Amino acid sequence: NNNNDVPADDDTSSSFDRLGTDALANIFGFLGPDDIMRARLNNKMREAAKKTCVPMTRFRVDSVRKFNALVAMSTALPNLQQISVSELGRGHKYSDGDDPDEGRAAKTANFITYDINFISRFRRLRSLELFFPPLNGRYAALFDFPLLHKLSIEYVHCQYVHCLKWDLEILAGLPLLKELFCTSNESLTGNIDSLRVLKDTLAMVDISGCPHVAGNFMDLADFPRLKELNLRETSVTGDIRDIGERDFPTLELLALPSSVYGGPGHEFQRISDAPGIIRTLYSIKRQRPNLLFKYWYGKLSKDSPDWYVLDDELFDEEYHEFLAPPFYIHLVEAGSRVGYRWQTNDDMPCEVNWLDPEPGRESSEYEKYIRELRVIEERVYLYQGFHEPPSEEEFNRLALELYGD
Repeated sequence: NNNNDVPADDDTSSSFDRLGTDALANIFGFLGPDDIMRARLNNKMREAAKKTCVPMTRFRVDSVRKFNALVAMSTALPNLQQISVSELGRGHKYSDGDDPDEGRAAKTANFITYDINFISRFRRLRSLELFFPPLNGRYAALFDFPLLHKLSIEYVHCQYVHCLKWDLEILAGLPLLKELFCTSNESLTGNIDSLRVLKDTLAMVDISGCPHVAGNFMDLADFPRLKELNLRETSVTGDIRDIGERDFPTLELLALPSSVYGGPGHEFQRISDAPGIIRTLYSIKRQRPNLLFKYWYGKLSKDSPDWYVLDDELFDEEYHEFLAPPFYIHLVEAGSRVGYRWQTNDDMPCEVNWLDPEPGRESSEYEKYIRELRVIEERVYLYQGFHEPPSEEEFNRLALELYGD
């Protein structure tokens, strides 16, 4: 053997030892958080880990073991970018925050507690998901991340659904936030004008099912990057007729509460009122072809003088459950052609009132239009020839023809 020969492993080890902490940090940047923690074999590697910009790999805290690992990472990997905080297991919870729900606090008084406030050490955090975590009260530390892009809070069908308390004003601590997702939270409060501090960054807002959120949806009309806005089942108000040509310039999805004039579930006082709202929606959509009015429908108010039900003298009560007038109105699309129609709550429709002309046969989308048109027309049965709800007399006549003896 040649005494000058160096074993390959020693050569590799020597080269690795010559790497500085910055080079090691770049290498660690290709690994997930768990792998980086295992790779910290000496002081140099531990220092490199502290400098590492950890890839966007979600670290999910769903047990006490994972919680303890995250505590260790808060000093060993402070540049972690994506965290999901979930349940800890039976008999365990996070320490109560300020102004906790006293009933929940009493029921969990004997639980083993864990302090969540250390999470604010992750100053480069980009995505925070709170997925059914056992939190109770207000936690300022959860809303203090200067680089956060995405905040998701989900508590649907969870025993802690009303326990995490926060106000939209606290989002000022997330100056780069792009996506906000918080649904079905009765403990979320505030006015949506608090979102104006995020005007230049917000692209997606879904705070549906949060009834204590108020304000006017038009306060967000000049947000230059807003693509999705879902405010269903909130106390937000406004009027869709206020939407101008330059408002919501990049919006692709809009879901409003019924408290907005012309919003989903809007109740018309007269059948003749409906075309005006429809024309407004049509104008908005024509200015923004990619816009989807998600969940939109309108309906005739039961207080309307146009309202009627099946004649009791002609039909037994059992018929009232499934034979109702077509007092609901929906938008309809076939290809790029837009229209609207009246229909029953169980989707028995009238004829479509088209707002666009039929595309020409030479059009590239003509075949798609015809295909979708056939599907639409095949569903028209009882109300053939009717482009709006029939009169009460006509309705009872149709019902007799269909179900009479």
